[in-house]
Amino acid sequence: MTVITVPGPRRTSDDSDRPLWVSVEGINGVGKTTAVRATAASLGSRCLRLDELTDQAADTLPGRVIAALSADGDVCLRTGHPIVETLALLALKFREVERLTPELLDGVDVIVEDRGVDSVAVCQGAILHTEHRATPARVVAEQILATARQWRSMPDATLLLTGDREVCTARFAARIGRTLPASALKVIEQTEQLYQELAAAEPDRFTVIDVTGYDREETGKAVEDTVRAIVAHWEVDRAS
Repeated sequence: MTVITVPGPRRTSDDSDRPLWVSVEGINGVGKTTAVRATAASLGSRCLRLDELTDQAADTLPGRVIAALSADGDVCLRTGHPIVETLALLALKFREVERLTPELLDGVDVIVEDRGVDSVAVCQGAILHTEHRATPARVVAEQILATARQWRSMPDATLLLTGDREVCTARFAARIGRTLPASALKVIEQTEQLYQELAAAEPDRFTVIDVTGYDREETGKAVEDTVRAIVAHWEVDRAS
């Protein structure tokens, strides 16, 4: 299994009483959701799992928003109004933070999030770039993240899962039972590139885990081990 160097999460003087926040990112089909669920199950009650927005129950506000964005059947949630889509997705991520009450976080040491604001930035950055090619996708993604930072904190640590893109997209297509159109494959390709660029720009926050050739159990174990290592860093800092 790949040896991973884990950066210590950034702490401030206000961190002593809040859980560590770890987001898990990567393109469709790389194994994020399975790994997040396995990790949360292993950590037990000390871990709060935040599901991907597209996995929210249909009778919830996030579920209804996602249903509206996917009403045209586009796997990238494109309705022809990319700026509105971006704002709607960001609003859901802001709401997610606002709903974390002290009661909900009682006894929780770590939050593990399946896709965070980085997903909104890279996916919508790629989509908006196709609409406005004069503006580089990286610039758009950074503008989206800058907007997010005005309303909420970024994750303390972000795990970026990488793998063979063709294998990942084949898994994704099989899961949803559809052939991915060329336009969606282009967005996924651009998303993958943007993830790599963001990770390179923020090495203190991102840990890249190459899961090429891993099965579900191996991917889950790699994520769990990395989360545990980051939590250990966090707890040492908290005790010092």
